[in-house]
Amino acid sequence: MTGTVAGPTAGGIRFDGVSVAYDGNTVLDRLHLTVEPGEVMALLGPSGSGKTTALRAVAGFVRPVSGRVLLGDRDVTALPPHRRGIGMVVQQYALFPHMRVRDNVAFGLKARKVDKPEITTRVAEALDLVGMSAYAARYPRELSGGQQQRVAIARALAVRPGVLLLDEPLSALDAQLRSGMLAELARLHRELPEVSILYVTHDQVEALTLADRIAVMDRARLQDCGTPQELYRTPRTRFTASFVGNANLLPVTAGSGSVSFAGHELELPIGEVAAGATATLCVRPHLVGLGDGPNALTGTVAEVQWRGSTHRLYADIDGHRVKADLRELREPPALGEKVTLHFAPEDAVLLPAVGPALQPAGGSHD
Repeated sequence: MTGTVAGPTAGGIRFDGVSVAYDGNTVLDRLHLTVEPGEVMALLGPSGSGKTTALRAVAGFVRPVSGRVLLGDRDVTALPPHRRGIGMVVQQYALFPHMRVRDNVAFGLKARKVDKPEITTRVAEALDLVGMSAYAARYPRELSGGQQQRVAIARALAVRPGVLLLDEPLSALDAQLRSGMLAELARLHRELPEVSILYVTHDQVEALTLADRIAVMDRARLQDCGTPQELYRTPRTRFTASFVGNANLLPVTAGSGSVSFAGHELELPIGEVAAGATATLCVRPHLVGLGDGPNALTGTVAEVQWRGSTHRLYADIDGHRVKADLRELREPPALGEKVTLHFAPEDAVLLPAVGPALQPAGGSHD
């Protein structure tokens, strides 16, 4: 490779107190976050949370007003995009309609002044990696949406980046194609373990499926960060609990070895919440059972939704709506019928109460 363009970037990504503002409005506020070498980090949050701005700061499309962006040990904050040595895939593919697939994939290599024999080799490798070798001579208009996105990924991989940025890459695809592309991206990660991936999405399923860790963002700030299992099973904030997966968030008062909810005494680990303090009980709907059991709650059926293999049951318990995802019921209870729900103490998490629960936009409430 010739010219002044940086080669493949190794060593991951680091946001060192990065802030971005437009016309005096802060859209990313003092972000401290590290993506380890070879890690897939998902930035998950509603629209306007700052996740895409963070990705654009890595790409070089926006300039922070403070803080630094580092790729490996290189401070790239002031470098233009073409000198950062990264690959990027956006949601609308951005393929050149007048170029054949092989020329689209070769575009970044030609811009980097790579020798022609090397371009031919890398294009073939990249197309093979995404299963598009047979389509090299086609134009984008002759491809499906999923195939176009594969070409866009091949173009990003052809430059052999150490860092790959994915900005809502599946949002333009239908549900079936999206599921297939998720599997393909997971496979690519296994085959390219040295590449650090920053994946922006508002879709919790994508984040839970692909990411080694998830950074949850809201209102321009990082709210939480952890593995998918940590954030799903033991969320640390009300926002995380409501945005990563679906959750019952119920107001409780802590007692001595128990909590009180709507006149029911519930047994569960108290954690750091002092006796007499208010808190929020988080329990996932699929962990709530129908009938007698530990931590029983009695109420009336407010709604029953059939979802194929499951029923979503909503019960009104003293003015609070509690939901349970149950294996398909042969005879669902009728509206207004009295029911008892229950959950195991170890399946609940107690969160500090810090005001009303946030209502995130996006794929959390279904």
